[in-house]
Amino acid sequence: MYIPENTSKNTHNKVSDLLFNTPDIKRVLDIPCGYGAFTKRLIDRNIEVYSGDIENMLKVENPRFRVTDMNEKLPFENGFFDAVVCIDGIEHLERQFDFSRECWRILKHGGIIIISTPNINSLRSRWRWFLTAHHNKCKSPLNEEKPSALHHIALLSFSHLRYMLHRAGFKITQITTNRIKSASWLYVLWAPLSYIKTKRVFKKEEKDSIQKERNKEILNQLFLKDVLFGETLIVKAEKKV
Repeated sequence: MYIPENTSKNTHNKVSDLLFNTPDIKRVLDIPCGYGAFTKRLIDRNIEVYSGDIENMLKVENPRFRVTDMNEKLPFENGFFDAVVCIDGIEHLERQFDFSRECWRILKHGGIIIISTPNINSLRSRWRWFLTAHHNKCKSPLNEEKPSALHHIALLSFSHLRYMLHRAGFKITQITTNRIKSASWLYVLWAPLSYIKTKRVFKKEEKDSIQKERNKEILNQLFLKDVLFGETLIVKAEKKV
């Protein structure tokens, strides 16, 4: 049975690679699960998967579905999961920091979280912002009279996402993307200028010596090929012991 993935092409494949290349993954939370395309992948791999969303829209049978508001306390015990997979969900939340802390709570020590979200760090998306004040995955103003759970109300830059995860007690271990569209390479000439300017600003504005060293790592992450040109930002982070 075909189940629509409702995300950018190849995102589920990339998330699967990150998840299945992690040892000892036996119990996973798929949230928001939507129609259940990723849930089905996990079921087919005999993984114990719990599916969560604001309402049950699953097109695959899963008795472990839980009605879950991602802005509220998650209905699971401490240390219950080996992994949390959040595919294109974080940008829809009003309380992203609360959600990241809740994910930390329900993960075992050493557990992982994988998050995908529209990549507003890409040079292509930044160019759109410069011209229109809207990013690539939110190209026009949202309808404030008809709010929807599908609205991208809180698109995240990589630095914002890293800060949120690291403050919650995670450590980002891998960064990738679903794909790089050919049109994105048209912006490659802007990369050297962007790197020079970003490096200078980081050096000038930061006074704390420890953060200066940390910023070197962040700078390198910001200028990874997948971050500069990728369509969807996908990160894997581990719960620190």
